[in-house]
Amino acid sequence: MDNNVALIAQCEAKAKQWLTPDFDETTRKAVQAMLDNADKTELVESFYRDLEFGTGGLRGIMGAGTNRMNIYTVGMATQGFANYLKKNFKDREQISTVVCYDCRNNSDLYARTVANIFSANGIKVYLFDEMRPTPECSFAIRHFGAQGGVNLTASHNPRQWNALKLLNHEGEFLTKDDGNAVLAMAEKEDFDYADVDHIGTYRKDDSFDDRHIEAVLALDLVDTEAIRKRGFRVVVDAINSVGGVILPKFLDRLGVGYTILNGEANGDFAHNPEPLEKNLGGIMGEVAAGGYDLGIVVDPDVDRLAFIQEDGKMYGEEYTLVSVADYILDHVKGATVSNLSSTRALRDVTERHGCQYFASAVGEVNVTTKMKEVGAVIGGEGNGGVIYPESHYGRDALVGIALFLSSLAQKGLTCSELRKTFPTYYIAKNRIDLTPDTDMDAILGKVKERFGSMDDVRVTDIDGVKLDFPTKWVHLRKSNTEPIMRVYSEAATMEEADALGKELMDVVYEMTK
Repeated sequence: MDNNVALIAQCEAKAKQWLTPDFDETTRKAVQAMLDNADKTELVESFYRDLEFGTGGLRGIMGAGTNRMNIYTVGMATQGFANYLKKNFKDREQISTVVCYDCRNNSDLYARTVANIFSANGIKVYLFDEMRPTPECSFAIRHFGAQGGVNLTASHNPRQWNALKLLNHEGEFLTKDDGNAVLAMAEKEDFDYADVDHIGTYRKDDSFDDRHIEAVLALDLVDTEAIRKRGFRVVVDAINSVGGVILPKFLDRLGVGYTILNGEANGDFAHNPEPLEKNLGGIMGEVAAGGYDLGIVVDPDVDRLAFIQEDGKMYGEEYTLVSVADYILDHVKGATVSNLSSTRALRDVTERHGCQYFASAVGEVNVTTKMKEVGAVIGGEGNGGVIYPESHYGRDALVGIALFLSSLAQKGLTCSELRKTFPTYYIAKNRIDLTPDTDMDAILGKVKERFGSMDDVRVTDIDGVKLDFPTKWVHLRKSNTEPIMRVYSEAATMEEADALGKELMDVVYEMTK
């Protein structure tokens, strides 16, 4: 980092613009401290670029800087979104939006900032005055017929992160092209605020937990009668976020007995919020102690879902979607979709039902786009995200829970018994840390060139580079938020999967020398 004089000079120039009176004193002091520090790592990471539009919105570590989440980057993006809405819905007498937030630090502050900017632009705001899951924000947009929405949440990221998730009039995440259009409008700084007689209004509505729950229970394949007869007893890890608010209400309506772990929605996450086995020792131990049919794990905004078997072992977050898809395909035949980094088990199960599987680029909006294109009856992501079009085109843990419990209840199986009905694969998840000036696209191009001529390898390059071998695969893709490359690999054993990932990591290291 010290040797990159040009990059440091560029970041110093951008940082000095944040020392003007346009920025608050706390921010100015933080930026000055970065400039004064002999170690320029924090300065470069905070200013080497502007926040980019990634999966559904802007995501970053909270702090001062153009590559950080703060009231200024949030405000700029919101103004761009306001301009985008006014351009695309210019014939509407009144544009409206929904604004939600979770329990993360500053989420409520950012939500009020977003609502105030919308209001100043003459846009009506439905502002939730209490924390809500991302799927509920989507539900509210569709219920009110709003033209867009914003949810403040960084999903599964650690507590120092936050994000501005932008949704369209259908309650779905903006595409990358639309997101980039929002940022381009923001960069123009072309503001046209409403006069005092046309300032937008706020409306509060506290009924949406119940409305969301009712909509899930009304789905044809949610078998509430079978669930109640089964008399499930579960443990829920709500990760000190909005799951602790809505899941007790939901499980009560399903007639499911429960114990809640980490139920206080205070944003002080009891462990890393990503629902992976290494983070879930508490709930796994609780289930293993006996007396439960399964454990339920959600991420902070309740759109990802993982299960713990009755013996305390991980069911596998990759198998959440596989299990729900198998249940759906038992009743309705059709295509399925998951992203390139998801398990092959979904393809195998889909073909077992005589149906066709399709892969998409990583990211919920890419999955939903592919699902619409092929008319999929179920889809999602291997990280525990279930997308069921009969509900809406978005991940929703409540939908996933209801369908999974319906499957268990109808089949009369335990979690471990259901898991054994599916092919077993293991995914190794690794990462390569690179410097901000590394040309990751060039590296991926070299990987494609090196392996593309092999007879037994199928190369897919719609999102990074995926190499499909006859019995295994590896996927390399750059992160949208950090200077890292993710390396996911799958095989019949964890050892083989990890070895394949490490082999490709060595190839990348060799190319960066």
